[in-house]
Amino acid sequence: MRKTIAAINMTLDGICDHHVGIVDQALHQHYSELLNNAGLILYGRKTFQLMQFWQTLLTNPSDEKTMNDFANSINKIEKIVFSNTLKNTGWDTAKIADKPPENIILDLKKQSGQDILIGSRSLIIQLLNSNLIDEFQICIHPMVEGKGLRLFDQIKDRISFKLNRTKSFDSGVIILYYEPTKVKLANR
Repeated sequence: MRKTIAAINMTLDGICDHHVGIVDQALHQHYSELLNNAGLILYGRKTFQLMQFWQTLLTNPSDEKTMNDFANSINKIEKIVFSNTLKNTGWDTAKIADKPPENIILDLKKQSGQDILIGSRSLIIQLLNSNLIDEFQICIHPMVEGKGLRLFDQIKDRISFKLNRTKSFDSGVIILYYEPTKVKLANR
């Protein structure tokens, strides 16, 4: 059965913003490897549109190899976009979802294949509230942003996690690999 992996960047104060963080060659390489080892990634409209930046590097490469590698990795992976407003993705490897995220995840998990990545905060919250996340890869950047969207601000119930491993980078960025214990506790 395929595993559902929520992979997201976050500051020390819990802010999720694709414009904030310490991004270097090692982090680009890490995310390229993650994409290369997965079967598809699910995005909400806003995150998908931010990720379309990487299409520009396909025709106008960067001087940094790891950025170009990431652009190639994100280009290759199949993408499903959840949007009520987009009519076309403008990306050959992306399609607009025709069912709610929970239904798509349940269908995909029954199929054989590589893991399913979840790359948008809103989808992570929705799928976590439905007990459909198998692993979290929370990339914590050693900075305090002070404002913005917090990753876990709309969770319905308390959920416990088990730390499976960590990965550290010279930049001070750390990735925590968590598995939800699937035991929900009563509201606080």
